[in-house]
Amino acid sequence: MTCKRFTNVSSAAVALLALSGTAHAGGECSAATLRGSYSFSVHGELLGILDASINPIVLHALTPPIIIDGVAIQKFDGSGSFQRTDFLNTNGSPRAGQTTFNPNQHGTYTVNADCTGTMHIVYDSGAVLDAQIAIADNGQVVKGIISNETVPSFVPVPGASCMAGCALGVQVSLEGQKTSGRDH
Repeated sequence: MTCKRFTNVSSAAVALLALSGTAHAGGECSAATLRGSYSFSVHGELLGILDASINPIVLHALTPPIIIDGVAIQKFDGSGSFQRTDFLNTNGSPRAGQTTFNPNQHGTYTVNADCTGTMHIVYDSGAVLDAQIAIADNGQVVKGIISNETVPSFVPVPGASCMAGCALGVQVSLEGQKTSGRDH
């Protein structure tokens, strides 16, 4: 009888583990998964200006590309909005003569049940970035890539006109980690 009980308990434990694994894989994330402060690192390249007036879209390449490195602190509210401050270098120098962090950023985010989502970052300069994100480690880590960047203007590259509302070709990744266990 002891063997039969042990077998039944073992079967129940295996069934519970299997169900919890299914639930964990299928629907564990929401906007509330991202709540609190995260430190981000950013690395990549600005490749050039995208010309959407041509189909397919043409990249007017910068030669060489501009290297981008940066850090940011981003505070998610758990409901789909965030505040952000960053410091970026381009080609080894602070962006546009920047000497301190730029705190004038905000945005919105979405999180799907499968822990994928988006971020929409707005700078006070008028620049807008969209990122595709993946959330890991129960919301402790956010990884992403910039999928769209527009700026009010950009010094044109040969063959491209970009005087207002410029779409940039970027290859930039980002990685964020929750800075503490607290939500504020």
